Amino acid sequence: MKFYAIRENHLYKKAYRGGSRKSTKTLSVYVLRDRAAGLLRKQNPTHQTINRIGISASKKVGGAVQRNRAKRVIREAYRKIDKEFGVKKGYLIVLVPRPECTVCKMQDVLRDLTYALGAIDMLSSNPDKTECENEQN
Repeated sequence: MKFYAIRENHLYKKAYRGGSRKSTKTLSVYVLRDRAAGLLRKQNPTHQTINRIGISASKKVGGAVQRNRAKRVIREAYRKIDKEFGVKKGYLIVLVPRPECTVCKMQDVLRDLTYALGAIDMLSSNPDKTECENEQN
């Protein structure tokens, strides 16, 4: 699965202000419907709806090594969840690690991310078909 990153600061701000939020011990998750999902679907070579993911680790998390480790662990946890459960497509998802994320194991982050995405109702029952794709077909 290709990882599409959020690069613009205004998209992070929109997700923080208007998005659904769920926090756990190791991370916070912000989710907002992506208004440009249809345009990105047309530009995508496979013509599939995608999520744009942003991971924002502040200096409160730790030094550069700890921040990068937290981002790697969160990225891998998201990949595993998307492969196993499936995540609804067409959203901006901002993942913010907390300082506890640097000392936890990957399984702890995976459990917390699964809980947070489930609480926001982002997990789809079938990983192949998602709500956004069903609406557009």
